[in-house]
Amino acid sequence: MTLFRPALHSPLARAMLLAMLPGAGLLAVAPARAADDAARDPIGIWTGTLVADRGVCPETNAPSTLQVGTKRIAFTPGDGALVLHGTRDATPGRFHAQLVLSDMNRKPYPLVFEGKPDGSAISGTYGTPRCRAHVTLTRPKSNGMAHFLGH
Repeated sequence: MTLFRPALHSPLARAMLLAMLPGAGLLAVAPARAADDAARDPIGIWTGTLVADRGVCPETNAPSTLQVGTKRIAFTPGDGALVLHGTRDATPGRFHAQLVLSDMNRKPYPLVFEGKPDGSAISGTYGTPRCRAHVTLTRPKSNGMAHFLGH
């Protein structure tokens, strides 16, 4: 009678073996972090606070979030209720999202975000008819293990 023995060269077997080593704990099987280069790996969540360049920008009071997917992007200025949407099929390395509202006189009121990779961050500008601001968006620091452990 032969017993089933998993091959030690399989990734699962290696991860289990590493996890059993003293002092290795759960960190030995933690997945690798995404690449730090925003141009090569922009997919994910990016956050930063808008800094007003001109006009009145109430969105500078809170962090803003950029969500980059494989085909679509979404920018939430000041993490409020308004979300600017865009697609990634335009110029590679550039991000464009917009939302067009109507003002009290029923005239278009556009909100626009333009961004581009800048090393390990994404640099962008946000504009409305009343405001212009710039932002540097970075990946949030991961604290998944702290949440898992209840800290």
